[in-house]
Amino acid sequence: MVGFSAERILKGEAPEGPLPADRDLLRRALRVAWPSTLESFLVALVGMIDTIMVSQLGAYAIAAVGLTTQPKFICLAVFMSLNVAVSALVARRRGENDREGANRVLAQAVTLTLAFTLVITVLAVAFAGPILRLAGSNEETHGSAVAYFRIISGGMVFNVLTMVINAAQRGAGNTKIAMKTNLVSNGVNIVFNYLLIGGNFGFPRLGVAGAAVATVIGTVAALGMAVYSVSHPGAFLHLKISREMFRFRKKTLRSIADIGSSSLAEQLFLRFGFLTYAMIVARLGTTAFAAHQVGMNIISISFAFGDGLSVAAVALVGQSLGERRRDLARVYLSLCQRLGLVCSLAVAVVYSTAGRGIFRLFSDETEILAYGDLIMRMVAVIVVMQVAQVISSGCLRGAGDTRYVALVSLISVACVRPLSGYLFVNPLGLGLFGAWLGLAFDQFMRLLLTTLRVRSRKWLNIKI
Repeated sequence: MVGFSAERILKGEAPEGPLPADRDLLRRALRVAWPSTLESFLVALVGMIDTIMVSQLGAYAIAAVGLTTQPKFICLAVFMSLNVAVSALVARRRGENDREGANRVLAQAVTLTLAFTLVITVLAVAFAGPILRLAGSNEETHGSAVAYFRIISGGMVFNVLTMVINAAQRGAGNTKIAMKTNLVSNGVNIVFNYLLIGGNFGFPRLGVAGAAVATVIGTVAALGMAVYSVSHPGAFLHLKISREMFRFRKKTLRSIADIGSSSLAEQLFLRFGFLTYAMIVARLGTTAFAAHQVGMNIISISFAFGDGLSVAAVALVGQSLGERRRDLARVYLSLCQRLGLVCSLAVAVVYSTAGRGIFRLFSDETEILAYGDLIMRMVAVIVVMQVAQVISSGCLRGAGDTRYVALVSLISVACVRPLSGYLFVNPLGLGLFGAWLGLAFDQFMRLLLTTLRVRSRKWLNIKI
């Protein structure tokens, strides 16, 4: 990459060991990053296609599916935090060449996942109605939203087991495995969307519920592939079903809890902020919320680049610190940040020039398109901040600095986004534009706080 030099990044400081050639560093970063980036992009793209396919039913359907997003992620919060711990720990054990320790982390994480899933699934299905009312559903959207949420929650076990296995594989640097499972899952999802939403080729016309069934079928296919990836005895990660798998070890659980508890706090702060923010937007009406949901689907495409490079940062930083190479951890972080900047600027140009055309893929309704013009202008600015802060957060997670990331989420997402969104939407009367101003302010705060932490270098000395 033009302008990239490991020696320049280290600013004249003596390296802690032999430095690979700049070209080799770039190759390794790209080898880890491109599968996870492509995976994240395709997941976001399928979410976008889901919304496009559901949009044939009308604005109410877009809004109904959108209303389930934050409740769904609240249910997944404990698993997402567990997966952060799994990726960071497996990456560190990989750097230490501790295969037994890595497999112990995976086995105990799978056992914990099964236990948590049983409780969360029962609660989500039983209380779907009140949950969606709280999220902002109205008479037009409530029935469809509840049906969608119950089906997704009922099939949660397939999704979360796939997530934990893929998290371990990413930590080990095997990002292609997670990419392949998601490719298959997404492909199956799209096919069954076509068959079940509109009732094609003799299949029942299930509407919004059909989209949920299609998603669950896709996760079943993904789980089969994920389990197969850890079934080979000679692989670094090998999940063996035995009594040992269900025997908890205090040291392993303590390591998972130390990282996972902070990450869980982060996820809860994130979801509280996102849900409160979504409730503010939902009260602007079905059409405004539908337009907002389209915008969030589009911005998830740009988030995919940051998320993919964040996964690479977790693996590369974690492995480098496991090898006791703090210098390489800094180099890989800088490299991921530069790759992210290139991607985000390219996406911003596309959104600036083709925004209305992209929005038209979802709806031809005049009101929704009018909202789309202002949303796409905001997205083009937000994407640059978004990608940069996501990569910095990934670096901190990979180093085990999850408490600070949780603190950032508390300050920015749980407080700044909903409060500024409410201020701009209601007292100042800026409507949907005000909501997106609040989102932009949140991204700026997260970028500022994570950048300050990265530059302090405190994350380089954390033991996990």
